[in-house]
Amino acid sequence: MKQTTKNITLAAVFFALGIILPFFTGQIPRFGNMLLPMHIPVFLCGLICGWKYGMGVGFLLPLVRFMLIGMPPLFPTGIAMAFELACYGLVAGLLYENSRWQCIIALYRSIVAAMLAGRIVWGIAQILLLGLSGSVFTWQMFLAGAFLNAIPGIIIQLILIPAVMVALNRTGLVRFKKSHPAQVPMGD
Repeated sequence: MKQTTKNITLAAVFFALGIILPFFTGQIPRFGNMLLPMHIPVFLCGLICGWKYGMGVGFLLPLVRFMLIGMPPLFPTGIAMAFELACYGLVAGLLYENSRWQCIIALYRSIVAAMLAGRIVWGIAQILLLGLSGSVFTWQMFLAGAFLNAIPGIIIQLILIPAVMVALNRTGLVRFKKSHPAQVPMGD
């Protein structure tokens, strides 16, 4: 299968997972805010298919899910989440793709950097969107929404995403490791 066709197919699978996984939180927003079920497929899409696919799936996922199911609420949550998830897919995919070696260490670096960047983007989007409606987004609201309430989901992501990547690599379904570059002698 051509790489483009494979990436489009996998991106569609990750998109479908992003629509379905939140149902496992029982449609209880408090659990969804803690477990972050839409984040995992976006991270995997960026890491496996590349940053363009990860960014596209991440941006569209909360918006399409709102149109289909009514969750997450579009304003400000869904719009801010669209930018946050797009950033996750973009940063995770770009950093991992450009890592010298694609290994577990590079995987964790990419995931953690994407988590931080995405949360910053989410905070900026919340400030702008809530500012438009005349509301305030405080530093405490940012810390609670981006980190404190999300700790269970962050832990799940840090365990599950690398485990899935390693399992897919071992089965040969999706290769995620670049081999180490050959040592080239330096000339005088």
